[in-house]
Amino acid sequence: MSDRFQASVAVIGGGPAGLMAAEVLCNAGIAVDVFDSMPSFGRKFLLAGIGGLNITHSEEYVHFCNKYSVAQPHLQTALDSMTPQALCEWVHGLGVETFVGTSGRVFPKEMKAAPLLRAWLHRLRSKGVRMHVRHKWLGWADNGHLRLATPQGEIEVMSQATILALGGASWPKLGSDGAWAPVLRQQGVEVAPLESANCGFESNWSSYLREKFSGAPLKSVALKFVDLQGHVRERQGEFVISEHGVEGSLIYAFSREIRQVLNAKGKASFTIDLLPGRSMDRVRSEVAGFFRSNHSMPSYFKTKLGITGVKLALLHEVLDKEDFKNGEKLVETIKHLPITVHAVRPIAEAISTAGGVCFDSLTPNYMLANKPGVFVAGEMLDWEAPTGGYLLTACFATGQAAGQGAVKWMKERTLAKG
Repeated sequence: MSDRFQASVAVIGGGPAGLMAAEVLCNAGIAVDVFDSMPSFGRKFLLAGIGGLNITHSEEYVHFCNKYSVAQPHLQTALDSMTPQALCEWVHGLGVETFVGTSGRVFPKEMKAAPLLRAWLHRLRSKGVRMHVRHKWLGWADNGHLRLATPQGEIEVMSQATILALGGASWPKLGSDGAWAPVLRQQGVEVAPLESANCGFESNWSSYLREKFSGAPLKSVALKFVDLQGHVRERQGEFVISEHGVEGSLIYAFSREIRQVLNAKGKASFTIDLLPGRSMDRVRSEVAGFFRSNHSMPSYFKTKLGITGVKLALLHEVLDKEDFKNGEKLVETIKHLPITVHAVRPIAEAISTAGGVCFDSLTPNYMLANKPGVFVAGEMLDWEAPTGGYLLTACFATGQAAGQGAVKWMKERTLAKG
């Protein structure tokens, strides 16, 4: 027989979405208990802040919202209530200053996630929010109570409402393992398959490239990709040659489109401009100068073209000896070097996930249509966005929206009973 525990509202998941929902509820005077499977809260949030916590982005709001692609119409109301500016003001309310980086990304002044999380948890506890770690959600018992596994054994939690904010399936060691997906499907909830997002892709590199240049960054390049609809997208940035293929910010920016082509065709190809700041004619002239000179290729390419190291190795990866004697072929490859990927890296390595609870399964207040009183927020929902502050903003925004939905639902029930 499981022990039983009473909670007005149970929030399952102690990341940004769950904690934001808890804050909305406690501010409305509703008793809240937050449960997390890990020994402490916000584990993935803290990991995101190791290299500098990118809270949101300062670009023009309409462009910011466009980053959510096909999910934008579903997220727009939540985003409008928690705009990047509003999120920054909320952060400032915790005593944490922010600044805008050169890329337009917004960071805490100290760059770290820990001070913000500590201040937030302290504020929540001071308002009466009860926190429970090492409590893993298992689903629902036959009587409708929540089932939770604890170090002392399984317990049942009786709550008037529940907010699920269990994350996606990336970084499962930090608590987001996607184990909730089959539980919800059994309840008749439509859940799109969870897939890697903001992730690396696999390519068949030669042993030489893998051994000599694994981990090498490709800086100041431009990637051009044709998506499934035939739209050409191009963007400048940098990425990394990995042991398995490619990864890094420029690759993440195209991960959704690359994944879609992979799923449809089994492979995907894109081209890299190794010298995006130089025209084709200029590169053609400089390559012609090489054939007239007495310099070795590594020496000339390094001095005149700035192509050395991993960039030169990539040219050797796609061109044979005869190709290097063909000036026009060489120029074409420098400006449009082809890379083919054949698989997505495992979801456990991804920064975030695509897929999740479909918006068609939700009411406008983020409640499951077939599970009254159960709300969903954060990465559990079927949306994805690139890195750059978009992920965290939507997690905060949907957490707030789910919390507001729960408050409204509980008030309506109270009035109906009265």
